Amino acid sequence: MGNVVQRQTRGALRFQLFRKMAGLELLSDQGYRLDGRKATELRKFQARMGVFAQADGSAYLEQGNTKALAVVYGPHEVRGSRSRIRHDQAVINCQYSMATFSTAERKRRPHGDRKSTEMSLHLKQTFEAAVMTQLYPRSQIDIYVKILQSDGGNYSVCVNAATLAVIDAGIPMRDYVCACTVGFVDETPLADLCYAEEGGGVSSLALALLPRGGQIALLQMDARLHQDHLEALIEAAMTACKGVSKVLDQVVRQHLQEASVPSAE
Repeated sequence: MGNVVQRQTRGALRFQLFRKMAGLELLSDQGYRLDGRKATELRKFQARMGVFAQADGSAYLEQGNTKALAVVYGPHEVRGSRSRIRHDQAVINCQYSMATFSTAERKRRPHGDRKSTEMSLHLKQTFEAAVMTQLYPRSQIDIYVKILQSDGGNYSVCVNAATLAVIDAGIPMRDYVCACTVGFVDETPLADLCYAEEGGGVSSLALALLPRGGQIALLQMDARLHQDHLEALIEAAMTACKGVSKVLDQVVRQHLQEASVPSAE
């Protein structure tokens, strides 16, 4: 019996040591993360709008090493069953997918698998809260988002890319809808998690926000989170989303400025 207790105690100590080492690895004593960012610092953004002439709207976004492509078609006549028609507003149709080369795992990622279906539903709920669908009754808006390279925060990057694509399509929105994934390490909230941080046992959540009014469009948690940490994480996520909003606004303004300059013949 004593040996069993000792083994359990040693196991608990090893687990605590592992968690401590993992925490130190994710956030150094100097307050730096694995990629050299501070706790509240966002990853670097690179974005382009209007990357596909065939679509009504499109955008390519890099957020750190996560890369996404978003394409928007519509508003157009509702396709499929007439029962889907909404007489007072447009139907939002979202489809999420991952390129087979987006991760180190080279496995098939068919459309309609559980993860893709769940992500598509989250995107639909997010943009139903942001797009002014009442302006387009009896019509449909299609939003397609594909992850080309995955390094954490897939949902958030998809939302940010799709926001640029919807704006490029000229579809009115109540506000930018911006998303960010945040986590908690050593009592410190970390903004805009990368893959290593997401996989490091960090309690995390993803939040989509309409920044001007402070309206939360979606709050997603895939793991347990202590209630004492929830308020601090939500506050950190909202602050990060407001930072994302400023970046997206700069991208839109730059795109409009470039579009207004006549091309040299």
